[in-house]
Amino acid sequence: MLAVKNIVKQYANHRALDDVSLEVATGSIFGLLGPNGAGKTSLIRIINQITGPDEGTVLFDGEVLNPSHINRIGYLPEERGLYKKMEIGDQMLYLAQLKGLSRKEARERCKYWFEKMEMQTWWKKKVEDLSKGMQQKVQFVATVIHQPELIILDEPFSGFDPVNAEIIKEEILELNRQGATIIFSTHRMESVEQLCDSIALINKSRKILDGKVKDIRNSYRSQTYCIEYSGDTELGFNPVFDILQHQRSEDGQQLRLKLKDGKTVNDALAMLIPMVSIQSLTEVIPTIHEIFIEKVKGINHE
Repeated sequence: MLAVKNIVKQYANHRALDDVSLEVATGSIFGLLGPNGAGKTSLIRIINQITGPDEGTVLFDGEVLNPSHINRIGYLPEERGLYKKMEIGDQMLYLAQLKGLSRKEARERCKYWFEKMEMQTWWKKKVEDLSKGMQQKVQFVATVIHQPELIILDEPFSGFDPVNAEIIKEEILELNRQGATIIFSTHRMESVEQLCDSIALINKSRKILDGKVKDIRNSYRSQTYCIEYSGDTELGFNPVFDILQHQRSEDGQQLRLKLKDGKTVNDALAMLIPMVSIQSLTEVIPTIHEIFIEKVKGINHE
């Protein structure tokens, strides 16, 4: 769907993007991650043709990005842009027609989305009369009302309470099931593993990590396990694993261990089973949040 090739963007003395390349597969949900100021929004603005790159190319469906692609993209900016004095219904009709819909099509789509998002009574309200969360709902509808093939969401959950954040998350997944490709930009990791197929991590204007979420997490596996057990025995030095953490509670004991080189989890179990009663065993694989923190800290300390 989208190929970003060697993009450079310079603002006076600040390089916002430095040789950034990435690919977003058709039908995927792609997470564009990074701390504030990393360059995410600069890249999104280039994809939306708000600004242009100083170097590099963006391909949309194999074609060099051009104005004909605008109506195939839906963009929810971090800084929302609704007209505060305009009635919601009129505003939605206007924005839908800007994206190429006839007035009749725009009205039908508005009716569908207003019912779906429980906004039926908002038609005559003005944006300034709505709460921030309600405004976010309106902005989301404006983003998707023309059924774009590519949907770009910049911090889509900003301003939402947990209930409405869950509603928007479900709508994102449903749009994806219907065939939309989605770029989801955030510096918050809570929903990334639930939503994203693949991610790219940008820090200090450069891409420092990308790939499928599952593959990235697996690449950070460290032969670390958490075992819950009951029984009381001395688990001092042994040739199979190192103990990273040992906790006792009323419900039993928990052991966090790291296997030594060449050893397997079966080796650890063979040693433990004669001594204790094992209740559960879980491999400890870093979350995307933990990987994000580790990578960003590592880059910042270089």
